[in-house]
Amino acid sequence: MNLKELISHSPLVSFLPCCEGKDPDIIGLTMDSRQVEAGWLYSAIKGTSSDGHQFIPAAIEAGAKVILCSHPPQDIPDDVAIITSQDVRRATSQLAAHFYGNPSDKLAVLGVTGTNGKTTTAFIMDSLVRSKFGRCGLVGTVSLDEGKGPKIATHTTPDAITLQSSLSRMVENGCMGVAIEISSHGIEQGRTADMLVNTAVFTNLTQDHLDYHGTMDAYYLAKKGLFTQLGNQDPESRPCAIINIDDPYGVRLSRELKEEFPKLKQLTFGFGIEANFRAQDILQGGKGIEFRLDYNGKSHRVKSPMIGLFNVKNILGALASVVASKLMTMREAVAALEGAKQVPGRLERVSSSNASYHVFVDYAHTPDAVGNVCHTLKDLDPFRLITVFGCGGDRDRAKRPLMAAEASKYSNFCIVTSDNPRTEDPIKIIKETEKGLSGDNHLSIPDRGKAIQHAINLAKDGDIVLIAGKGHEDYQIFGTEKTYFDDRYQARDAIMAKKKAKEIKEAEESNEKPFKRDDKFT
Repeated sequence: MNLKELISHSPLVSFLPCCEGKDPDIIGLTMDSRQVEAGWLYSAIKGTSSDGHQFIPAAIEAGAKVILCSHPPQDIPDDVAIITSQDVRRATSQLAAHFYGNPSDKLAVLGVTGTNGKTTTAFIMDSLVRSKFGRCGLVGTVSLDEGKGPKIATHTTPDAITLQSSLSRMVENGCMGVAIEISSHGIEQGRTADMLVNTAVFTNLTQDHLDYHGTMDAYYLAKKGLFTQLGNQDPESRPCAIINIDDPYGVRLSRELKEEFPKLKQLTFGFGIEANFRAQDILQGGKGIEFRLDYNGKSHRVKSPMIGLFNVKNILGALASVVASKLMTMREAVAALEGAKQVPGRLERVSSSNASYHVFVDYAHTPDAVGNVCHTLKDLDPFRLITVFGCGGDRDRAKRPLMAAEASKYSNFCIVTSDNPRTEDPIKIIKETEKGLSGDNHLSIPDRGKAIQHAINLAKDGDIVLIAGKGHEDYQIFGTEKTYFDDRYQARDAIMAKKKAKEIKEAEESNEKPFKRDDKFT
């Protein structure tokens, strides 16, 4: 695609006067100078930790033929075109959407935003759509699936270029829809601004990311940006806002959208009588949940292998999304729900279902999420609930004692450990976290592996061990370096070590030779 054709679709972009006669063919787009290839356009974006303008010389040397920036370099090679914008980030989004053929126009885009529940809701939507059409796109915290199998995700919501290119491949791979987690950072930075959204689910809003947003009101307004985008879309795209009105911010969002965009369709969900999608008569146990769903004058019996009241909300949001998008009927969606897959790192059981004690790993890393998951496991009536958790470094410090208070409220014993310390001192993080603990039923073990091992060694018949905070993540961050670490593997190793130690002890007590892996049998 030639440059003049491309920028004709972005009113935010103009040529630097000395470059108006240049019209190179553009082969690719990137915001990362390290990815530049010959014939590419490089967008110089000023971020929170670095300014892309300082990498313009490197991009040109790597073969960039077009530079999009807010302030041009002094030396411009004859074969390089400079285009400028006062909003490079949004301009890049517009260019990326056109470059990749506006792929969201050809997909049913099911978005979900909120503090907690984004990943689970997106996974449920993906599973439902996949059950009918065989494939579905998925963009989120855990994985990126463009219709040919999952890949590891690097961001909850990728940058605009990566997002548009992924959506394009989903279209090529025959996906009918895509379930996408949309973070407050992604909304505020305009990553999804030029993506046509069919349905947007609001799960909830609780304290998180205040290191970035500053206040809860600013955090809310960032989330609301997705629904403002929905309200400004062409009505012919039939967008629908799907809102949890059991959450006070959901009530506010619903009210404000009715005032500002009276023609925007809304569907609400929750446990209250005012909800369009309402769950009642909820039965829950260690093997799943079952409830009655009332919608549009009809009732449906819903069953799911997931556990927890908070997952009822996630299910409601997902069902409302696939039904509102016309991808599935309610009957189809409810039937498919029984076969929905386990969401990695979300109340993921890592012990066998017939074990004498149970071990779960969960991504809960906010006060509300920790409280919800602990409450859910406590409702399973364990002999004791033992919770291992920590708080990340270089993030919202105010939530640390709040997380501890929630864990302490529901747990019989807490072990505070490291999460991702990043550039902070792990001991300092732990001490700030400990301020929220009550009683003396807790201890601190900075080494996360040892903390997990200690918790499992403490576990007795009927206990539940919860390892919270990292979920699906397979790393820890110390300083700026990532090291391999997976709570699930650590837990399984600790379970096996405990089992082996028990077998050896029992053999010694009975004067029998313990079994060895290399014994020969004849």
